[in-house]
Amino acid sequence: MAQTLDMTTIINHIVAAEPFIEGITVSGGEATTQLPFVEALFRRVKQTPALSHLTCLIDSNGELSIAGWEKLYPVCDGVMVDLKAWNDDRHRWLTGRDNARIKASIRWLAQHQRLSELRLLVIPEYNDYLAAIEPLSAFIATLGDVPVRLNAFHAHGLSGEAKNWRSARPDDIQTLADALQARGITRLIHPALYL
Repeated sequence: MAQTLDMTTIINHIVAAEPFIEGITVSGGEATTQLPFVEALFRRVKQTPALSHLTCLIDSNGELSIAGWEKLYPVCDGVMVDLKAWNDDRHRWLTGRDNARIKASIRWLAQHQRLSELRLLVIPEYNDYLAAIEPLSAFIATLGDVPVRLNAFHAHGLSGEAKNWRSARPDDIQTLADALQARGITRLIHPALYL
């Protein structure tokens, strides 16, 4: 059930949790579709003495415009961005959109020290990471010392065509990890769990 909370109530919840947390992360759906709220929340956290030490992070699909990232820059400590496929056509097939804006967001965030993590969702037989390993690796290398999280796709809870796709196994992840490492991409985070 959806619940509506005002900013004061949210801040009070964060204050109550503060002894147990190092920061807050907004996610979604896509949190950046609520840009004014996210900006106001992060600003309030940074301006509240009891909370100002907390990190303010966003889990994003990277579709926000550069102008949007510029608005968040002063109050956002980092962004974790998903790149679901390398080539536009494959990305469009998987998500309904190309990935030009996502790549631009990733570049901008990296250049401004706000890219906390690049995430690659391994979907066996459907991603193009291995087919595009050379340009993908070259792109990642330009981002600096950014961790790359290899997430394992699983169909649990999905509907439509994707519910019949095979879940990623450790060998699927390791194949991509080996290919990236062979090209100098070594700061990899493997899944903690496979379903």
